[in-house]
Amino acid sequence: MKIEIGESLFYSWLRHVKECQIVQLNWKPSPSWTLQRGEELERFMQVSADRFPDVYKNNSLAQLLAQAEIDVIGTAQTENGLEVYAVDVAYHEAGLNYGKQSETVTRVIKKFLRTALCLWGYLSVMQGELIFASPKINDAVLKDMQPAVADLNDLFAKNNLRFKARLLANKDFNKHVLRPTLIASEGISDTTELFLRSYQLVKMFENERNPEKPTFRPDDKPSTDGGQELKIGKIANNLLRKTLESGCVSQEELTQLQTKDYSKRMFGIDFPLLVAANTSFDRVRYYANPLTINGADYYLCSQWFETSANNDRRLLMAWLKSKEENCNIKQ
Repeated sequence: MKIEIGESLFYSWLRHVKECQIVQLNWKPSPSWTLQRGEELERFMQVSADRFPDVYKNNSLAQLLAQAEIDVIGTAQTENGLEVYAVDVAYHEAGLNYGKQSETVTRVIKKFLRTALCLWGYLSVMQGELIFASPKINDAVLKDMQPAVADLNDLFAKNNLRFKARLLANKDFNKHVLRPTLIASEGISDTTELFLRSYQLVKMFENERNPEKPTFRPDDKPSTDGGQELKIGKIANNLLRKTLESGCVSQEELTQLQTKDYSKRMFGIDFPLLVAANTSFDRVRYYANPLTINGADYYLCSQWFETSANNDRRLLMAWLKSKEENCNIKQ
């Protein structure tokens, strides 16, 4: 089976950023499956055709679904219920192009609609994140596509469908897909993840390609980039860990971070953020791998939550943002 690099990237993104337990590439419905809610699908197809003329080009529902293929689909069972992600990704080096500008927009909307109809009709799923992604879409095309996607989300809402169509392109592709995937995938060596393996191969010879490059890199600075997509545990064990090790935490604050009261106030957690490696502590409350700050080893608290009743994300991201803005590291 041919696997495109964009599909491999999103395979890793769904597994490690969205933490989907089940991910499949090149999902297609089987002709032997029974289509559910056929009349409802037909009605929605008509409503969507009224909103987006020429989107189906006289195709019937059966013809439309027979052509369906979702590049990557993933499901995550979480404390908040089932999360579903369906991704179509296109990589055109010169910029996304399906012909005329209007035809490019129409085809993207058609992909969203067909995916929604598939999830609804075959899986009885009426909610989820529908994604069209491309690393490069020319500004003129994007300018027409963004309001069309907004119209589509309005159409979903007015028809009691909790699908969210999401466009990830250009800087957003890097910020919300590429960077968080690289952050979340550190230490993973699964040979089936072709994008990550190719990245690791390039990284292996990075110093040889840039012998005069300083050992400090911009990515070593405290940064919240990519954090919007990551689950809170990944933010803590990756972005927070790097920020603490970067040298931008004062000795005074380092002492405070080893107290329960300060950690509760700053992060909402019920344990000291850090404990010294040479002290006695409840190891099940801390990540197994130590971190080093100013030459001393510490363990980082692992008790982070992101539920409606207990959500530590806002405080954690605010602290990280403050370090990103105020910490200067000499290169």
